[in-house]
Amino acid sequence: MKCIKCGTENKLKDRTAWRGRCLKCGHKFAFEPTAMTGVKITDPMFAKAIADISVNDTLFFTPKQLFYLLDKRSKPIIDDMSHTIPGYLIINIVSGILALFCTLILFPESSIAWSLIMFAINSLLIAKTFTASRSSKYLYQQRQKFAKNLQIRGVIVLVFGIGFNLLSSSFSLFLASCIIGMTSIYLGGLKNENKPANSQDFTIESNQFQGWVNTWTTINSMTKMLPPPRDTNENAAVNADVSAYSFDRLLVCDRPEIAQFLIANYFHFENNCAVLSITGYPQSIFDTTMEMLRRNPDLKVYALHDCSPKGIGLVNHLRTSPNWFPGNSAIIIDIGLLPKQILAAGDNMFVLSSESSARDAVQLPPAIRQDLSAEELQWLELGNYVELESFSPQKLIQILNRGIAGSRDIGSDDSSLILLGGTESSIYVVDSFG
Repeated sequence: MKCIKCGTENKLKDRTAWRGRCLKCGHKFAFEPTAMTGVKITDPMFAKAIADISVNDTLFFTPKQLFYLLDKRSKPIIDDMSHTIPGYLIINIVSGILALFCTLILFPESSIAWSLIMFAINSLLIAKTFTASRSSKYLYQQRQKFAKNLQIRGVIVLVFGIGFNLLSSSFSLFLASCIIGMTSIYLGGLKNENKPANSQDFTIESNQFQGWVNTWTTINSMTKMLPPPRDTNENAAVNADVSAYSFDRLLVCDRPEIAQFLIANYFHFENNCAVLSITGYPQSIFDTTMEMLRRNPDLKVYALHDCSPKGIGLVNHLRTSPNWFPGNSAIIIDIGLLPKQILAAGDNMFVLSSESSARDAVQLPPAIRQDLSAEELQWLELGNYVELESFSPQKLIQILNRGIAGSRDIGSDDSSLILLGGTESSIYVVDSFG
């Protein structure tokens, strides 16, 4: 493992002899992968993740954004050849030759022994790949590939069985091939009705990740990771000249972590856009900021939220709550995340699933359900949800910049916004996210 300070390669015996320190510069290693169980991590891997998520220490990030990145890089790759078509063919050829020799020696009079052995081997291979196609530890695209491979190998087995039967008239081999082939094709096309097929599980545990962060920060610096947002009831004093000014835009986030992230990266300055959370963060300037915003008759309000039952209720809350913008006093633009945006993105989103999210989706009020398609409601009621923090800081800021820039000409033919609730409404949604 390389030292992140001087770049010296330290082998295990070197790290052991120097008690976990670099043999050249003496810098202490944060991690020892040989002592880890489950997911293993190294100092260079963790350092690169921090550099990538912060774009070389130029952007602040939340702990969960780093968690998502590390989890993505910890996902298992397809290193088992039995799940691939070439690997499957090689295993069958090698095992078939070995099985043939064994049956000729042990069962010279039996013509069915070889067919039974190959049937058992192929049954195990099918079961193994089918289990992998259902395992959420693999990326969704990988699971789809496993399922497709099951169908392809089923066709291969059927063609082989029919061809071999025509040459040798071995009914036992023909029957075994038909059973294996049809089973493989069936399992490859089988849909999982119990859990959304495109949802994923995290590879690393949250407490494991927190342990990594604690260990790292005791040895190395991590200046761009944001602490938990702190709410305070103390109102900051604002200069009268400043409070007389008003922003043209307001971005309301469904969680204070997202608002803190955007403010820390000066999103509000670069876009002339106030940033608040629906919970009132930052409380020290919340009342003053809202007073400034209400003075602007041309204010545009952008709603940014997770794609979850609670998240998509943000716009309705902004329009109905007396603390925000009841009636039609401001143009409200739902910038995302929305189920339609996730469905349009295909496999490019990290989709999670939970029973609590499914329950919340079923309980969505009619005012929110009426703006969702049947497909979107079904997606939510399966328990699916996507978090904003699954996007990297740079990507999320870029998407928001494009979304705000694309909403300047509301009502024009070039606008990417969709009006909800008829011509008398002032609520819009952005057609895509990113």
